[in-house]
Amino acid sequence: MLFAAPVFSQVEEKVQEGEVIITEGQITIIEEGEGEPDTTKMKVGNKEIIIITHPNEDFDLDSEDDSEDESPKRKSKSDAHWAGVDLGFTVLMNENFNTDFATTPYWKNDPARSTVWNLNLLEHKFNFGTPFVGLTIGLGFSFTSVAFRDGYIINSSTDSLFAAVDTVNTYSKNKLKASYLTIPLLLEFNISTNSDKNFYLAAGVVGGVRMTSKIKRNGELADGKEFEEREKGTYSLNPFKLDAALRVGYGSFGIFANYSLLPLFESEKTVEVYPLIFGLSLNF
Repeated sequence: MLFAAPVFSQVEEKVQEGEVIITEGQITIIEEGEGEPDTTKMKVGNKEIIIITHPNEDFDLDSEDDSEDESPKRKSKSDAHWAGVDLGFTVLMNENFNTDFATTPYWKNDPARSTVWNLNLLEHKFNFGTPFVGLTIGLGFSFTSVAFRDGYIINSSTDSLFAAVDTVNTYSKNKLKASYLTIPLLLEFNISTNSDKNFYLAAGVVGGVRMTSKIKRNGELADGKEFEEREKGTYSLNPFKLDAALRVGYGSFGIFANYSLLPLFESEKTVEVYPLIFGLSLNF
């Protein structure tokens, strides 16, 4: 058969002669055998010779050709990096990007106890004709708490928001808690379409609408009795939030940082306070 290969070099149309199929540039020999189907390829001159051994049963050459020619397709899209869980901390800053509140020291919070966690449920990425750049949108929930120092108790009225020190009782927990519905708009860059081996960088904004807010206090009264308080209220919190956001990571793990572009509280009620949030993220 090897010596006969040059004879068939001029044959251009598919010809089947028993168990031999001859096409331009290729000779396929089909023979019966035992065990699993097996394919052997060799090159003679400008001809490729393929020997296919298969069990003595119905054999579909087209399916064999399809399996031989099939190759992994490159993904045309890459995954977004919003859906998941964020865990972090909050630092309150003034309009000058520092933590100095000379006239309102009660806004100098305790960052180690001011926690935030985000549950990001939905995401969708619009790729810009390439899997490596796209626009990510989504939906999530943010749960934040601001811990006050030195026993400051928030007092809110129709025209002002301030705090005074409670010198009688002792507080083990004194927090302002709020929850938000959040929507991101992020420009995202990736280096790979493989989610497990993908470095990503996303920057943009995250908007939010406040859903609930309350004060939570635990402590000990002057007579030694323990107490726990929960008071619902708006506490002059801004009903909306808009954060500049940055997310960086590799695979399922990353870090994030958000800086509020809107004051935390209604600006006419107290000085301007801007939360800086940062932490770790686990992507779904």
